[in-house]
Amino acid sequence: MRRSQKFEKPQNRKGTLIQLGGYLMRYKWQLFVAIALTIGSNLLALVGPLLSGYAIDAIELGMGKVNFNQVFYYAFWMAVFYLASAGLTYVLEVLMIRISRQVTYAMRKDVFNKLLDLPVGYFDVHQTGDVISRITYDIDTVNSSISSDLIQVSSTLITVLGSFFMMFAISPPLVLIFAVTVPASILVSRYLVKKTRPLFRRRSRKLGELNGFVEEMVSGQKTLKMYDQEENTISNFNIRNKAAVDAYYHAEYYGSMIYPTINLINNATLAGISVFGALLYLAGSMSIGQISSFVLYSRKFSGPINEMANIMNDLQSSLAAAERVFALLNELSEAKDTERMANLENVNGDIGLENVQFSYDANQVIIKDLSLQVEAGKLIAIVGPTGAGKTTIINLLMRFYDVGAGNIYVDGNEVKEVTRESLRKSFAMVLQDTWIFHGSIYENLAYGKENATMEEVVQAAKAARIHTFIEHLPDGYETILSDEGTNISKGQKQLLTIARAMLLDAKMLILDEATSNVDTRTEKKIQEAMRYLMKDKTCFVIAHRLSTIQNADLILVVEQGNVVEQGTHEELMAKGGSYWQMYQSQFE
Repeated sequence: MRRSQKFEKPQNRKGTLIQLGGYLMRYKWQLFVAIALTIGSNLLALVGPLLSGYAIDAIELGMGKVNFNQVFYYAFWMAVFYLASAGLTYVLEVLMIRISRQVTYAMRKDVFNKLLDLPVGYFDVHQTGDVISRITYDIDTVNSSISSDLIQVSSTLITVLGSFFMMFAISPPLVLIFAVTVPASILVSRYLVKKTRPLFRRRSRKLGELNGFVEEMVSGQKTLKMYDQEENTISNFNIRNKAAVDAYYHAEYYGSMIYPTINLINNATLAGISVFGALLYLAGSMSIGQISSFVLYSRKFSGPINEMANIMNDLQSSLAAAERVFALLNELSEAKDTERMANLENVNGDIGLENVQFSYDANQVIIKDLSLQVEAGKLIAIVGPTGAGKTTIINLLMRFYDVGAGNIYVDGNEVKEVTRESLRKSFAMVLQDTWIFHGSIYENLAYGKENATMEEVVQAAKAARIHTFIEHLPDGYETILSDEGTNISKGQKQLLTIARAMLLDAKMLILDEATSNVDTRTEKKIQEAMRYLMKDKTCFVIAHRLSTIQNADLILVVEQGNVVEQGTHEELMAKGGSYWQMYQSQFE
């Protein structure tokens, strides 16, 4: 059952920058060193144009009238300063790569930990591919920005301020040219950035949607081939692919306007400096060397502004990616257990539901007013039409969702008053959707029981009627299963998950269509083995095949969120009600 409410947060650029800054401040001492290196390397580079001017002024008018001693002296120190600046820049680059690596590691770790803390409902409304896109592509985009763009931004600030100071020291009147061009650059940049920011946000979102679609189609290859949907799938992919590349194109196209526009303004600035500098030289207010130094400083002043405009695209892309990452990190986690909550211990298995109501959204109530008592050690079967609320009952028992009203009790303890860990460890659960991870068969079977011995694993496998199959594999229980167990059949995967559940020392078992992928004969053998292994334990079985639940101690017939009938198979057949009609529809 999917919920309709959205988890999207409103866009918050300021909040995103604050959170990103929080990650950077985890490595504040390395950042302080990086700032010092940035200041040092840029200040050393700023000395070069001044020395160049001095060297030019050592050249007098007329052939051979050059003071080579002064020229070589200033050229030597220019080389020293530039080499020192290059060395500091190299160290800075290495340090920033190290910082970005640490930030990426921490961010990806936090996102993965957050995924484990999120309620089940989050994954009901978010595509797996989109979630994966956030933890891979979006974080990589942020990482790239940290390792390169931050250096450029900080270098730009220092270079611009330093160059402006040097130009003002050389010729205050000539600096007045920037009183016109700098405001023009700022206004144009702000306007274009404001226009492009939503485009980069849309680009990240469309790429996430494309990844989500691809993930769904790859996992459903057999189904789409069975229904001959290749052409339709390609058509749908082309639509999403075009939307993604169009979003990328529009973001890059309009973002690319920033650099040439700012560059045009800076070239106009250089033309103005050339004209007015020549007039000041003729007036005797400036020397040739000073004009040369001023021009070099003007290029250092305008060059970083050009670079700043050029990296705005990357910054906008990184900001959009960071927004998506932090939107996930800012989701409400599953409520934490409080200290006053007790641990379920020595569980007996008595379960009670008292006037339970629940809805995934306000428009559709799933469970209306459900009350029932289940004695420990009973096998309870839950049947009913699709959408009646069968699986929802299981989700409420496990506290994947909390009830909207009413109470659920385990051994007289209200489930909201006990820790989730102790509650969920009291259940063993087998779902219709099997989950097998990359690892050995032994690791998959022992997944839920720490330090499980091989003897215990083998016993569970025998009970689930999968031991013989495992023994015939080349490496037996050490056979490596591929991701999602694609190298074994679906029925075999289901038997493995059943064996995994049998291995747990849990007082309650939940089977949600757990034998839907095995044949009837094997299913009956499994049920016989489970009845033996689950002796004195409470077992909930959701089933559509009524032939598999005739020996249940209690059958609950659920319709529209209410238990309309309950009793044994014989009692319900004698009533001639909903259960009788369901049974007749299957066997008539």
